[in-house]
Amino acid sequence: MATTEKNILNRLYFVAGCMFIFAILVVIKLVDIQFFKGDKYRQLALTSTEKVVTMEATRGNLYAGDGSLLATSVIKYDVRWDAISPTEGNFSENIVALSQGLADLLGQTPAYYEQRLRKARATQNRYLFVARNLDYGDYIKINSLPLFNKGQYKGGLIIEKHTEREFPLEKMAERTIGYERKDENGYYTRVGLEGAYGHYLRGKEGKRLKQKIAKGEWKPIGVGNIVEPRDGYDVVSTIDVNIQDVAHNSLLASLEKFKADHGCVVVMETKTGEIKAISNLGRTSEGKYYEDRNHAVYESHEPGSTFKLMSMVAALEDKVIDSSTVFDTENGRVKFYDRTAIDSRRGGYGKISAAKAFELSSNTAFAKMINENYKDDPKRFVKRLFNMGLNDKLGLEIKGEGSPKFPYPGDDNWYGTTLPWMAFGYGVQLTPLQTLTFYNAIANDGEMVKPKFIKEIKEWDVTIESFDTEVINPRIASQGTIDAVKEMMKKTVERGTARNIYSPDFSMAGKTGTCQTEYWIEANRYISSFAGYFPADNPKYSCIVVVHKPEKSIGYYGNIVAAPVFKQIAQKIYSDTPVIDKISLPKENDVSIQTDYQSYYSSVNKPHALVPNVKGMSGMDAVALLENLGLKVRFRGSGKVTTQSLKSGEKLVKNQIIVLQLS
Repeated sequence: MATTEKNILNRLYFVAGCMFIFAILVVIKLVDIQFFKGDKYRQLALTSTEKVVTMEATRGNLYAGDGSLLATSVIKYDVRWDAISPTEGNFSENIVALSQGLADLLGQTPAYYEQRLRKARATQNRYLFVARNLDYGDYIKINSLPLFNKGQYKGGLIIEKHTEREFPLEKMAERTIGYERKDENGYYTRVGLEGAYGHYLRGKEGKRLKQKIAKGEWKPIGVGNIVEPRDGYDVVSTIDVNIQDVAHNSLLASLEKFKADHGCVVVMETKTGEIKAISNLGRTSEGKYYEDRNHAVYESHEPGSTFKLMSMVAALEDKVIDSSTVFDTENGRVKFYDRTAIDSRRGGYGKISAAKAFELSSNTAFAKMINENYKDDPKRFVKRLFNMGLNDKLGLEIKGEGSPKFPYPGDDNWYGTTLPWMAFGYGVQLTPLQTLTFYNAIANDGEMVKPKFIKEIKEWDVTIESFDTEVINPRIASQGTIDAVKEMMKKTVERGTARNIYSPDFSMAGKTGTCQTEYWIEANRYISSFAGYFPADNPKYSCIVVVHKPEKSIGYYGNIVAAPVFKQIAQKIYSDTPVIDKISLPKENDVSIQTDYQSYYSSVNKPHALVPNVKGMSGMDAVALLENLGLKVRFRGSGKVTTQSLKSGEKLVKNQIIVLQLS
């Protein structure tokens, strides 16, 4: 008996001891958590229910040179509802009217919305989806509906904003406008102007606190952000929408007519280097064309006969010839080692001057010109090309510029036929924009300027940074050489290979180009091109047109495929440019002008506590009026105001954004 009691007592001691040790461990753990790891666990609990999310800034606008929008960020609104927030009285009093309002705005029946709202209330859904991607006008309407107009805490309304990028020109100049995208790892893909100037456009991100609710969804806490995002700056490009339109459509018509693979066109202002238009179109498997890649910037290829300008400038500068030097084209076929240079005209052109060889684009004459004068020192010819900057990239801000490629004497790819073939554009590679930059330098009396895509960076009406013309080479050749080749290019249009585009109404100068491409894969593939400037005697614009692989049975020579595109662009610009700057003004103002002015004057001088109605007013007057009232104005299009995002009659709030649609 005593033994049994002793065993029981030992067991009780053991259990008591274990409990005491357990209690000690609990106390130690509590002390550890409270004083040493408390912050860690409190933070862990917090992060499992709350988190700070990034709020994207509104991206700045990208404008054409005339103020037209090329790309803009439009704020869209997603609407959700917290069914727990409203009191039972507010819910019962407003449910019918709210359902009717949602039906009128979003399209379903009132019964549909009432059923959804009641079900959410019954299931205590704190994040019911209501609508997505509403514009500003619909957002204001949603905000004013019964119950929703009581705000987040009393009405349960949850509004989440996001921005979408819109492109008013749609597919036109799409690749040049480009985009900037960030992947899940934070790496950017940058294309075109949007990518090159993304650091200005994207602004600065903000922060907002969200709380985890049922079903793993996250609901915003509070009505504001922890850190407000800062909107991006606006970027003003050099693009002229009217020139862009004619360039795009002229190129498209040529590609469709000749069933070409792809092509590009660039228009540059001679003195400044400003790119006024750039279009890049590629063909789909269905035969349609779209902006697939920026061929003008990235695609290095053999230029063919447009390179004869570079060869002619080199030979004239080195004084190995003059424009009257005569070359015998023989029968239109001249053999160099195991290859034969061939002229497009059967039987050749006989004995012709260097200037005439340029006008007629004689391959045999140019091959002889360069080979005979540089064969003993080919480095002299190549170095002359390099001294003119032809082997250097332009250093464009737009990503992906192709590299010029030139063979050099002594390299593995230098052969006996390399020098004569370089003379007419084979064995070298340039992008269309690099070729155009050289032609533009000739038009600009020898000063080579860098192509410029951007004029300035702005924050509203304040210029943050402006971009001046950048000179690459102040003089690529002597004035005598420049004058000589200018005359050759003018004669090329008047009586040479491009005489089919000659017009007595406006002067043009340039050079045709036709070269074989992918001849190592398949014969009868060509690149058709034309590069030049206008007016011929006082150049304002330079332009290049390049069309890849037109269908040979329809046509493939540069003067047939590419030159007409050049002419259409020049003709459009000529027709839009007034010949005489002075005009006689009427003695009395037009009645409509007087009426518009009186309407504007009355609106400006009227005291406003409410948003005025500016529909029907000219965009210029509407912007001035609204900004004077303290509103921040954004607009799309040009002309008169057709819609305004803030309703007339609403209470006017200083610094509020109003968006105008003009047409």
